[in-house]
Amino acid sequence: MLSNISLSIHSGERVALIGGSGVGKSTLLAALREQLPNQVAWCPQQPGLVPMLSTFHNIYMGTLGSQTLLYNLANLIKPLPAARQAVEPIAQALGLQQQLYRSVDKLSGGQQQRTSIGRALIQQQPIFLGDEPVAHIDEYQGETLLQLICQRHPTVVLALHDIDQALATCTRIIGLKQGAIVLDAASDQLQAADLAELYKANSDTQAPQNAG
Repeated sequence: MLSNISLSIHSGERVALIGGSGVGKSTLLAALREQLPNQVAWCPQQPGLVPMLSTFHNIYMGTLGSQTLLYNLANLIKPLPAARQAVEPIAQALGLQQQLYRSVDKLSGGQQQRTSIGRALIQQQPIFLGDEPVAHIDEYQGETLLQLICQRHPTVVLALHDIDQALATCTRIIGLKQGAIVLDAASDQLQAADLAELYKANSDTQAPQNAG
């Protein structure tokens, strides 16, 4: 539940939402998504993939709304050249080229999360909203994927649990506590210890180990 939130995010900003579990990060992302739904690429915390379909088709699903029903049905039966040209470079950038035609239920958790990122990337929207988009991916790959997201979207808002990733990737940090914004500052003005305080304020939440 959010409480008296007043927030402006400008084009070109890379914003991290930080705070313990249940403080309102996901709710705030959902509210932001409602503001400009036709300009947002959305990457939820739970991938919501279709298990029996391939990685290819799950990434392609990001374009369903921009194609005709007949085209989508034809592509479901057999990937069409134009669809392959759109999907394959994204899969390669995500390290999924070897799994492109495997059903996603055979993928690891990290590979499924990358597929979910691909489904957002293929939409080519100016705004990317991600709810812990790299939570199940190792630190090195996670940083690489966050950079890829930022390269492809002018404006990025991410709910992140990893403090170091937030400081390294984003230009602005917004800290939440009990549904309210308690910190809003440029990342180059903050240190990991400043953000660790957000977690200490929640009695049932441990600060991330990388909080320093």
